Amino acid sequence: QVQLVESGGGLVEAGGSLRLSCAASGRTFSRYAMGWFRQATGKEREFVAGITWSGGRTYYADSVKGRFTISRDNAKTTVHLQMNSLNPEDTAVYYCASSGSLVTGSSRPPDYWGQGTQVTVSS
Repeated sequence: QVQLVESGGGLVEAGGSLRLSCAASGRTFSRYAMGWFRQATGKEREFVAGITWSGGRTYYADSVKGRFTISRDNAKTTVHLQMNSLNPEDTAVYYCASSGSLVTGSSRPPDYWGQGTQVTVSS
């Protein structure tokens, strides 16, 4: 069992940056791939970024490539999403997720989800 708690959301102006964090509980954190998804109002949840259990490979949605960076610290059982050059289209609730396999745009749904943190980008 893995429990995930996101933090770091908030209101930012277009062009600004935010860093999301996800704190995970459970002694098997390092065995799980991690990722971030988001859901804007009236839209389906979508994949944003994923990282393998070792941190050796990362995956990004085309819409965030070059702007967002996912990273993890297995010693601290945390995963981060650094978001730069934010624009109003990035406004959404961002969810942390973990999977026993991979977290990519085409992988099976993650096994565990956090409650989400709101990110709002003003124009």
